[in-house]
Amino acid sequence: MHEFIVNTGYIILFINVVLYLKDFLQNGKSYKIFTFYLIGTGLIQILSKIFLNLYANNLFLSHYYFIGQFILLSLFFKSLFTNRIQKSVANWILIIGLILLVIQYSINPAVFYKFNLFEIFVTSFLSIILAAMHLYNLLAEEKVFYYTTIGILLYLSGSTILFFVGNITAILSEEYQFLPWTVNAFLVVIYQLFILFQWRKISDSKKIITNNENKPI
Repeated sequence: MHEFIVNTGYIILFINVVLYLKDFLQNGKSYKIFTFYLIGTGLIQILSKIFLNLYANNLFLSHYYFIGQFILLSLFFKSLFTNRIQKSVANWILIIGLILLVIQYSINPAVFYKFNLFEIFVTSFLSIILAAMHLYNLLAEEKVFYYTTIGILLYLSGSTILFFVGNITAILSEEYQFLPWTVNAFLVVIYQLFILFQWRKISDSKKIITNNENKPI
């Protein structure tokens, strides 16, 4: 069951990569940044699978995933903000997050080869703040990347809790060791479905605009 859910998440992710790339040139900065985020996520998943099949340790790839996700989502939400103060907040959140991680890795370089809960908390929590800011803006603005933002909030909130719980259950009980990871894989599927639905909404809105422009006066 776990393997099926994981593979379903992979399939939807790669469908999203293809769809978002298809319309890459026709969309703006926010769309392009988010597309790079999907591509990066896809590449890390592929490398992770290769290392797993080779029976090699792929844990170090998680650091590239979490830090890369944090950087790209920070830039993504900054590009969506229209308020100068919020753009400045996004800059500072990115800077502070990276400084905290640099300090941790400077003090304890060995953490690069371990499951880094501090890294997960910092990158996820700060990304959640930015997503919540954008969602608040959408109450009074056009709902740009609304479904993507909802998906990010659900996924990051749920997965962060599950990573911490998973770390505890791995120590306390082998019986429930894979349960948090199965639930997390299910969250990935839901997240990717939100992203897929967002692409459909963007595509539909462009079709409506095109049709209206082609209507005879």
